[in-house]
Amino acid sequence: MRIFSCGNCGQLVFFENLRCERCGTELGFLPDRLALVALDPAPDGAPAFTTRDGGEPVQRCANAANAGCNWLAPAGEASLCRACALSRRIPDLDVPANLAPWQAAEAAKRRLIYALLRLNLPLATADGTQLSFEILSDAAEPEPVLTGHADGVITINLAEADSAERERRRSELGEAYRTLLGHFRHEVGHFYWDALVRDGGRIDECRAAFGDERPDYAEALQRHYASGAPPDWQLGYVSAYATMHPWEDFAETWAHYMHIVDALDTAEAFGMRVDPAVAPDPTLNSRVIGDPYRAASTGDLIAAWLPLSYAVNSLNRSLGQADLYPFVLSEPSISKLGFVHDLVRPFAPE
Repeated sequence: MRIFSCGNCGQLVFFENLRCERCGTELGFLPDRLALVALDPAPDGAPAFTTRDGGEPVQRCANAANAGCNWLAPAGEASLCRACALSRRIPDLDVPANLAPWQAAEAAKRRLIYALLRLNLPLATADGTQLSFEILSDAAEPEPVLTGHADGVITINLAEADSAERERRRSELGEAYRTLLGHFRHEVGHFYWDALVRDGGRIDECRAAFGDERPDYAEALQRHYASGAPPDWQLGYVSAYATMHPWEDFAETWAHYMHIVDALDTAEAFGMRVDPAVAPDPTLNSRVIGDPYRAASTGDLIAAWLPLSYAVNSLNRSLGQADLYPFVLSEPSISKLGFVHDLVRPFAPE
């Protein structure tokens, strides 16, 4: 994730900011430009704003007030921004307990959509199936809400936005990592299996990398929860859950690719470099790679990521926290990340 500066006073501002904390200037995120811009009130009050750097007429997303959404839409068009418009069902906001977790879910979804726009990926499959989202509460549905993906629709259980409940599930399932943004990244991986692997004619290549996806998924799921992952799963997979079925291996690898690219983007934006004083080994020094979303190769990403992950894990331990990135990337896992990179790289503009 990039960092931004206020277009009025130059203060450091962040992706979620609605206004500059120093000078009070209104800010909004323009998805078409992937930029956080300063806003001026329109002279006649309609449209609500113009962008200070280009004079574009814009309006705030209709979810600005209740969701804290700072994305902008063209003036006079649909009242929801490009990200919020993708949610086709949301929880009942008349239930006070639903508001805060829904806000958290939408905030995570905006970070996901930002990354997809940076990668210039399609938001629909070849047959026109649009990527969309349902953020639902168990209390309002006839059946328990299962986080997952089906036919372009990503469903997120609202309970995953509750940190205590998410931690309980993480511990119960023996997972090293479980976050709301991680769920979005994993589930969108299933969507892109359809959009880029199936529709892109890459199934045979994908099977060579991840295995044959045709064995029964329900049986694989039952077997995984009954027996768990193989004891040596780290030799070939990014997570224990990835061992369950080739579809899950692909989705987990996709999620890790997005974790790595976005974390490196933040590190680059802050000018972070790793050069351990006690270790002359050059492989422990992070490399400058410019825009990670436009990295030429997986090797460039991994060469920058591994030293950075060692450093941030050490920082977390110094604060008594668990590792920020509690995973080991084996050579087979890196090769699978390479497959994902080869899928997305052709979409990225030079």
